[in-house]
Amino acid sequence: MLTTQIGKPRITVLSLGGTIASTHDGATSEGVTPRLGANDLVAAAPQLRDIAEVATVQFRNVPSGDLTLADMVALSHTIEQLFDASADGVVITQGTDTMEEASFAIDLLVRNDRPVVFTGAMRNPTTVGADGLANLVAAVRVAASSDTVGLGTLVVFNDEIHAARFVRKTHTSSTATFQSPNCGPLGWVVEDRVRVVARVSTLAPLRVVREGEIPAVALLTMSLGDDARLVGPVRESGYSGAVIEGFGGGHVPAVVVPAVERLTSSMPVVFASRTGSGELLSNTYGFAGSERDLLSRGVLSAGSLDARKARVLLSLILASEVELGHVSETFQRVIDSIWSFAP
Repeated sequence: MLTTQIGKPRITVLSLGGTIASTHDGATSEGVTPRLGANDLVAAAPQLRDIAEVATVQFRNVPSGDLTLADMVALSHTIEQLFDASADGVVITQGTDTMEEASFAIDLLVRNDRPVVFTGAMRNPTTVGADGLANLVAAVRVAASSDTVGLGTLVVFNDEIHAARFVRKTHTSSTATFQSPNCGPLGWVVEDRVRVVARVSTLAPLRVVREGEIPAVALLTMSLGDDARLVGPVRESGYSGAVIEGFGGGHVPAVVVPAVERLTSSMPVVFASRTGSGELLSNTYGFAGSERDLLSRGVLSAGSLDARKARVLLSLILASEVELGHVSETFQRVIDSIWSFAP
């Protein structure tokens, strides 16, 4: 733990692993793996002493592809405990592969106005131009800023501040991989200043999600010439819900529609777009498999959420023990709150 003089913001850094924490084991020349802990990361950035009183928690140390929604529920409870213990903000370091989903899950789960900021790295610490420590320092600045109170969960990367509800990983290796295609960043970090230029309102709350098993939600992606072979077995495979990543403004092949309709009789089904940006249509096309057709058959619209975030939302609603008849209402309430901007 690092501490500074009394009066500076109290920020806790929770490390989950990922590229920012990855290095060699010193005995072999094999690829890097998560080995550095939260203490290692904070100790490598002495500039943090000038920004905040920083504490550390080693929560996990894994590649982000190994994280689960159950981990996010447990993490949300830890964050709430830190806020109860007077933390002014929290920074979470993890791998970038699932950061857009993890950050959105925390945005849905944590009910506190104080900042929660995700960051990580695209270049591991053994490479030239490693970006992890710069991202960490920027993330702590954002978490320590009074200007970010009430913005929900954020992702800070490459000196940009993104809302978790909008951000996407858009490139396999670029340090500018995180973008918010629908609205752009909420702000940026320049020198020692945090600049917020747009403010979102908090998301509609979910019921409390207790730690334990999260109901499984299937994610299916449509492609040219697709048929219903993957839709049919979803129920028999033990899933509690499904998200269908369709074409364009929210379409699927006509041949898939009967199987989708049968699925809606046993579980909530959501349709999203595979395009990665924009908002689903609701009242334009009338052919079989169009957005009007799917809505008429009881399929829920993801609105402007991409399929992966729609899956996170549906999973957490099901885990919150909402009665099946109220899942649609709860899902829509959150969707409607996504584009709520504060004055």
